[in-house]
Amino acid sequence: MFRSIFTNSFGILFSRILGFIRDLLTASALGANIYSDIFFIAFKLPNLFRRIFAEGAFTQVFIPAFARTRHKSVFSIHIFLVFLSIILLITMLVNLLPELFTKAIAVGFDEKTIEIASPFVAINFWYLPLIFSMTFLSGILQYKNHFATTAFSTALLNISLITALLLSKDKTHMEIVYYLSFGVVAGGILQLIAHIIAIKNLHLMKILYGGIKYLNVKKDIIKEDTKKFRENFFPAMWGNSTAQVSAFLDTFLASFLATGSISYLYYANRIFQLPLALFAIATSIALFPKIARYLKNNDEIKAKQNLHKAFWFLAYILSASTLGGIILSEEITKLLFERGAFDAQDTINTSLVLKMYMVGLLPFGIQKLFVLWLYAKEMQKKAAKIATISLIVYIVLALALIKPFGVAGLALASTAGGMVSLFFTIKVFGVQNFFDILRSKNILYLFGGSLFFATILIYFKEFISVYI
Repeated sequence: MFRSIFTNSFGILFSRILGFIRDLLTASALGANIYSDIFFIAFKLPNLFRRIFAEGAFTQVFIPAFARTRHKSVFSIHIFLVFLSIILLITMLVNLLPELFTKAIAVGFDEKTIEIASPFVAINFWYLPLIFSMTFLSGILQYKNHFATTAFSTALLNISLITALLLSKDKTHMEIVYYLSFGVVAGGILQLIAHIIAIKNLHLMKILYGGIKYLNVKKDIIKEDTKKFRENFFPAMWGNSTAQVSAFLDTFLASFLATGSISYLYYANRIFQLPLALFAIATSIALFPKIARYLKNNDEIKAKQNLHKAFWFLAYILSASTLGGIILSEEITKLLFERGAFDAQDTINTSLVLKMYMVGLLPFGIQKLFVLWLYAKEMQKKAAKIATISLIVYIVLALALIKPFGVAGLALASTAGGMVSLFFTIKVFGVQNFFDILRSKNILYLFGGSLFFATILIYFKEFISVYI
């Protein structure tokens, strides 16, 4: 298990390092102004649909369904073609009516800004069909316990965007956004090619060829499998949508605040997402196929043993990351972004948002671990209900906190939603099962280690303040 986790973590780390270089260059070239907001809006829309259709609901339902079906080739190709057709249709609608979709995600923008942003929204959206195709192939690879290609492939997107930024040096802000938008599409193409090569090298092309060859002949045989998939997918889609809806509402509400607020959310969230992706997401990706197999074979003991190990790994590493992110928020932001058009005031604003996000790192990470149990047991409807409650809490708090705390209030509302989601996920998993995991001497080590580490960080903060 840990080998798979560290494979994912190393790949994600490599990708995130390149991502931070990309953000550093973006902050230097665009700063935190209307053009940076426009690009983040344009890139946010395909990412919203990607996480709903592709990396989120699709993967969580596809892997257990793929494990269960006896007709893997035909089933997988049928599902792929149905989803790709829907995604291509949405992509065409966005390209035909880009202003409408831009208004939907950034209502606070005025007409002139929407007119400027619309072409970029249309270009960026072509990333979605490419990344869905990649996600479909990655699901097959993960089932076969191959994680490296998917973990490292995000680096190709970042390399593409870094190249676009370097090529657009000394260009106008609008030209830089054009380069970045086409860089997003180029990155999607490269990611898809990498997965096709991995599928070929692992001799898995026969699954795709067989599915295409026998699709018409055997489509009636997979009716039950596809019906079960649909029944599980739509609750899973809504469950995953709630996180994206809250991200959409972040952008929507921030567009009414001072210029640069969307960018503050973006840059702070990028830092927050590093430990979340590096440890929590990497662990959940590695663990999900194993838990799905154990539960399929009615072996809950081994499934819980793996969950126990993963829980304490995340508890230690995410607690340390939380303390580091809160105590050193301003220093981290300054080191990463304060150069070029990104000034000292931008650092203060971004670091405050970062603190609010980091409070929720541990609950968000642990929730991602326990929700695997629900998905592996095909309890998508319960997961969707939990996500809905979390979204409602977020909306209420976001509206309540935006006036007194501004953009930082939106991040704090998101953190509160994550805590609520963890509470109800544990309730479904089983409170007694959860306390069985907590009943360990590890909890003493966790509290003692956290106190010691916080003390070191405070002294370190005073030391480096002289040099930063």
